[in-house]
Parts: sequence; structure tokens; C-alpha cells
Amino acid sequence: MNQLKVSQQQSILALHALGWSQRRIARELDLDRGTVREYVQASKPAISTPGSADAEGAKPAISTTGSTAGRVSLCRAFVPVIEAGVQAGLSAKRIHQDLTSEHGFAGSYESVKRCVRQLTTRLELPVRRIEVPPGEELQVDFGQGAWVIDEQGKRRRPHLFRAVLSHSRKGYSEVVWRQDTETFLRCVENACLFFGGVTRTVVPDNLKAAVLQADWFEAELNPKLREFATHYGTVILPTRPARPEHKGKVEAGVDYVQENALKGRTFPSLAAQNLFLTEWERTVADTRIHGTVRQQVAARFELERPALRPLPASLFPSFVEGRRRVHRDGHVEFAKAYYSVPPEYLGRDVWVRMEARLLRVFNQRLEPIATHARVEPGHFATADAHIHAHKRCGLERGADYWLQRCRIIGVNTGAWADAVYARHGLYGLRTIMGLVSLTREHPAAALERATGRAAQHGAWQLRVVRRLLAQPADNLVQVDFLDTHPLIRDLAAYKIDAFSSS
Repeated sequence: MNQLKVSQQQSILALHALGWSQRRIARELDLDRGTVREYVQASKPAISTPGSADAEGAKPAISTTGSTAGRVSLCRAFVPVIEAGVQAGLSAKRIHQDLTSEHGFAGSYESVKRCVRQLTTRLELPVRRIEVPPGEELQVDFGQGAWVIDEQGKRRRPHLFRAVLSHSRKGYSEVVWRQDTETFLRCVENACLFFGGVTRTVVPDNLKAAVLQADWFEAELNPKLREFATHYGTVILPTRPARPEHKGKVEAGVDYVQENALKGRTFPSLAAQNLFLTEWERTVADTRIHGTVRQQVAARFELERPALRPLPASLFPSFVEGRRRVHRDGHVEFAKAYYSVPPEYLGRDVWVRMEARLLRVFNQRLEPIATHARVEPGHFATADAHIHAHKRCGLERGADYWLQRCRIIGVNTGAWADAVYARHGLYGLRTIMGLVSLTREHPAAALERATGRAAQHGAWQLRVVRRLLAQPADNLVQVDFLDTHPLIRDLAAYKIDAFSSS
């Protein structure tokens, strides 16, 4: 059951006594209908059985715990057993089953439920108040600020951010228009600057700006919030979902600001409201005697200030980040520009962080995998290391790569390739690539013989090497590239290179 203020509880019961419906009460008090129903049901007397009316027609309540008034419940003799089950955390259904099978209980399940409800109320444990040492904890939360009415009469209500040091109850208040991650971080940062230090832990609730997946045991924090905590040397510990009492100090702090500082006020701008809150913190909130610790807040904060951790040398860097999926071309899109990532991340989700001049890419474990200088929208930033070897064209590998491949095949092959590149430069690079491709069909020994023979006769064409490889190895010695026909002049007469004439 949601814990309401005593005044709200009394209002519910008073309106219910006047005959108002639960729906009307919830609408009038701006409460959840289920909460109203729980308080109304809790206020009803114990249920009596039909037909047992007193002299005035009212049905007497069933006594379950030994009372002499009204009809005696069958559970009365089994109260110790039921109480033991309640303390063990058993449900009313389980207790009823155990009573029936083990103790011969003849009563109904409804009677057990009524008994369990009364015992639960009687056995309810007191709320534990937790106090922390100085500098240990900062609780933060959002509420509603006062209305801002501009010169045109437009009304807008901002969000009220409140941070409270759990030991001294020193507070910081700020109104903002949004509750996104960047705004939330800047509010927490402003609070740390206002206090002059950092606590060991920061306790927010599970707002989406801070927590991606709420889980008491293993909450998934927003990666940006995790970086913020590392930068400031603190730890973020979200509360258990639906348990506002885990940060009761700031819950009360938000109510205090709304009731004492902002209620009934309006402001012409957001800045004016923040200036008012700053002055109110100094003159009102800090000078009060806190109702729990019974000390002045400002004096207690002076004792806590030395226990705060020092602020870092710089503010937390401003950046924008988000989850992106790697496209088929090995790039991610961010701010309408495209940046490459290693090929093994194709089709997977990564985190992209855009700073003032750089863009960083992280995997799901927030390990850096790529860094690029920012480019204009519509442009690509592609790192050479991110291109898979199978997706590189031959010319991209460069002459040194192909010449080295030829030298690995053998001395003759390497010498022949060096000679082709020396004579023709980049024009001969494809010839060298074709020479390497011959290793798919011919052994290195055959290439060595063919290139050695071609170099011996000054033939630097790939087709000559192919012709030599096509002939049997024992016929290679019969090929004479310098034979001339009697009717054809010698090439030397033309004063051109043999390669050029072909």
C-alpha cells in the first residue's frame, strides 16, 4: 500500500463516510483508485457471517484473536499456528492448506484470510530509520516546480530537481525544462559544485534518464551516467523499484521545497525561479532546525563538508551518445555522417559517442573499438584498418605488397616483378598481380623456371610467362626469343625497347 500523509488518509475516510464512491474520492484527491480502495477496505470492521444479526440488525464481527465480543471464529484455537505461518512468510492459502491437512481445521479459507489480515497488522515491524556518516550519501529526485508565466501569458511548469546530503540534510534545488540524461547529469554536477565536494554514493530512483533497466540486484545504468560516476569518483546506487522510502530524505526534501518555497508563487522565467531557490536555500532551508536531527542544517553541513571527496580538475565533458547498428557497408550513422568500425561488428549494436571534435565507438561492454575525427553530414570516415582483407582491391594493397608476394615465390619471380615495376611503374602493377594469380594453378618451381627464362631473354610480358608455363618443362630450353626471320629486320634497328614494340 502506498504510504499517504495522515491528512490524506483522514480525507479518504471522511469522504467515504459521507457516501462518496471510491472513484469520486480518487478524482477529487488526485490519487490512484487502488490506493483509495486499500485504505477504505483497511478501515472496515471484521466481516461477519450472514444471519447473525444483533438486536439493531447489525451483524456482529467475528472474533479471531480471543476477543469475547461477537461470534467466535473457528481460527481462534489455531491462532498460534497461523501466527507462526505469518512470521514464516507463508500465504493465507498455504496456511489454510496446512491447517486442513495437518490439524484437522474445518473452517473456510475466507476465515483464515481474515485472521491473517489482522495478525499481519498486529505483527507489522516498525520502519527502520537509517542514518549515514558524513560524506557518505547524496539522494536526488525530481518533482514539480512553480508555474512560469512569460510576458505573453503562456504558462509552463518546469521540473524541480532536488539533491539532499543524507547526513546534514543540506539541500540543493534547481528547476529545468527536461528530464533527459544530459540535464540530469548537469543537475547532479551543479549540486556537487554547490556543496563543494562529492559523496561516496549517489541514490536516484529508476528514472529513464539514469537507469535503462531497473533491477535491485543488477541495475543497467545509462552508459553516460556510468562515465559520469567514474569522472567524479562516486557510485550510483538506484533504489528498489516502487520503494520511494529508500530515498525518504529527498522525498521529504522535494515536499519541503514545494510547500515552503514554491507553493502559491509564479515566476516570469526559469532563471528567476532558480535565483529565488538559491536565496531561499541560504536564508530559509539552511537556517532551520531539522525536525529529525534537531540541529541547524547549516551548522551540521559545516561538519560534513570536510568529509566530502574533492571535485575533479575539470567538469564532466559534454557529449551526445546513442546505440547504433552497424550497416552492411561496415559503417554506423550518427548526426547524418558515417563512420567505420572493425568488420567483426557487422550487423551488431554498438555505442557511439560524439564529442566536440571526435567520435568514439564502443562495443556493448563499453570497450573502445574505433575513434574518428568528426566529418560533415553526408561524408564518410573510413579507417584503413577497418577494411577486411577480402574486400580490398589489388591496387589498394600497393606495389610493395605485390612485389613482396613475388619475392616469396622465388628469386627469379621476384627479380622479374622488380624489373617490370622498374620499367613501367604503376602501369605494370596489374602485370605483377596477374603473375601472383598464376600461383593458383602452377607450383612455385614452374613459375621460377618460366620467369627466369623470360628474364634471360628480356621478355617482360605476362603472356610470355603464361606461354612458357603451358609448355612441358623439358621443352623450355628449346624456346629462343631472339630468333629472327630473314625477311624481318632486327629490333635493334628500330632503337625501341622490345616490350614497347609488342
